[in-house]
Amino acid sequence: MELADRCKMETKPVITCLKTLLIVYSFVFWITGAILLAVGVWGKLMLGPYISLIADNSTNAPYVLIGTGTVIIVFGLFGCFATCRGSPWMLKLYAMFLSLVFLAELVAGISGFVFRHEIKGTFHRTYTDAVLNYNAEDEASRAVDNLQHRLRCCGVYNYTSWFGSVYYPSKGIPASCCFNSSDCSAEDLRNATIAPSKVYHQGCYELVTSFMETNMAIIAGVTFGIAFSQLIGMLLACCLSRIITANQYEMV
Repeated sequence: MELADRCKMETKPVITCLKTLLIVYSFVFWITGAILLAVGVWGKLMLGPYISLIADNSTNAPYVLIGTGTVIIVFGLFGCFATCRGSPWMLKLYAMFLSLVFLAELVAGISGFVFRHEIKGTFHRTYTDAVLNYNAEDEASRAVDNLQHRLRCCGVYNYTSWFGSVYYPSKGIPASCCFNSSDCSAEDLRNATIAPSKVYHQGCYELVTSFMETNMAIIAGVTFGIAFSQLIGMLLACCLSRIITANQYEMV
């Protein structure tokens, strides 16, 4: 009995240290879920039109982020509860969930990096269709206007992309292409000779794709970094569960 008591006394500081680290980790994990939830809601409210230009059909990406963030928040709280309770089976369940999150994030990061060229091709196709079928009224047309205005670009490759649109014969190039709206009349935009001196010359496709290429490595690195951080939580949860089980430790 004395040896057992001595072993418990020796392992108690280790367990306390592991619990502290796992609670801190779970709190950070919970914050990650809250950020994903916020990004998902923001993306749905603010980026809906832009997302429609990247995907052939309506995408569920914002809902995936919202759902993932909500689940992470719940399990982050569960991790804190399991750690404070010192329940081995709860800690194992928490470690299992972290392993699933790790695999999901790893697959998402690899898929995004590998299929980045397909994403560019899809964007080119959908954005070209939006320009050719532009009417200044539907959601895709408003997204085109916002994109051109904010990025200071015009058309797919340049302003000549608008010459083949259904909008150009009657109304010319959209006003969102103008770099100076106060000196850009509807008559100027219908005139193929004057319009080039009134609108941006750089195409939007080049700007968006160059941004993707430049930042893809950073995005992939952050994704993999977050994914591998799950291994820390898995290790802490498994170690704590094993030590508690081996020493029959219970928090009073």
